[in-house]
Amino acid sequence: MKTVLIIEDDTALRENTAELLELEKYNVYTAPNGKIGVELAGIHKPDIIVCDIMMPELDGYGVLERISGNPATSHIPFIFLTAKTEHKEIRKGMDLGADDYITKPFEEDELLSAIESRLAKAHLLLGKTDKLDRLKKDEDSLRDLNDLKNYFDDHGKLLKCKKGTFVYEQGEHSNNIYLILKGVVKSHKMDINGKELITNLHKADEFLGFSSLDLVSPYQESATAVEDSELAAVSKNDLVEVLKTNRNVSLELMNVLAENLSEVKGQLLQMAYGSVRKKTANTILQFAEVMSKKPEEAIKISRHDLASVAGIATESLIRTLSGFKKDGIIEIEGRNIKILDLSALESME
Repeated sequence: MKTVLIIEDDTALRENTAELLELEKYNVYTAPNGKIGVELAGIHKPDIIVCDIMMPELDGYGVLERISGNPATSHIPFIFLTAKTEHKEIRKGMDLGADDYITKPFEEDELLSAIESRLAKAHLLLGKTDKLDRLKKDEDSLRDLNDLKNYFDDHGKLLKCKKGTFVYEQGEHSNNIYLILKGVVKSHKMDINGKELITNLHKADEFLGFSSLDLVSPYQESATAVEDSELAAVSKNDLVEVLKTNRNVSLELMNVLAENLSEVKGQLLQMAYGSVRKKTANTILQFAEVMSKKPEEAIKISRHDLASVAGIATESLIRTLSGFKKDGIIEIEGRNIKILDLSALESME
């Protein structure tokens, strides 16, 4: 039950207003002047205060100043009661920090609506404050990148993606950053000819979605699950708050992103200058590493995805794989590829 403190020197108005609010299931305290009102506010800590302006002992402005100056009561919403002729006084009250005002005489619905809306606003603001406090507490405890990953695991929204489904699509608003908890995700985009190019493969324990840390920028590429995957999503706003107060974590994250960029550049150089056989061999090894497959375990991957990562036509890839099979380097059964000669793939020219 919410508590209302009414500070009003007009006895009839004070008692009638209290009765109205009690019928609406509010717990009500009343004070006949400002001085007593301040004392009751300090004792009972009401959820909201409704206060007249012109009163003996201490007027409404004095009450608001004392309430605002006390840390124990400064958060309490404050509504002024004022006569219709006191327009200048209304402006003065709002400048002092009042949340709202109601002119006398007022309708019952007007008073109830003002109280309900101010209580709702106070509840929402308190919720945001609590969230920021929790974030601050979590941020202060982060020491390194592992703690940041634990933060994603503890506070992130769990996202389950079946094989072949999008995590996000190119052009969407980039609201979240992801940590892959399970599975493999490919980032990819289309060239001007409509050909898909896989720009990177991401495995469990890696971040995804760092196109930018502002909400205005869209995702620059799409991300699709290569196998059934689980991810933890944290909003960019929350992540920025974490990074602001954790310099070491920010630096470690920058290093990881720089390493990822170097890997992508290396892949682009391979695609530009490597032979078809070398590109194919390196791509098989890359998939085996990302999918955590041992040499004796089969890799189940589409020829289209292999060709997209290698940067070659699917037909060229299929011909090269057939050559590797004839040479005894790999074994092919349907979509499965098993490495038979690891050193031959690693030394491919």
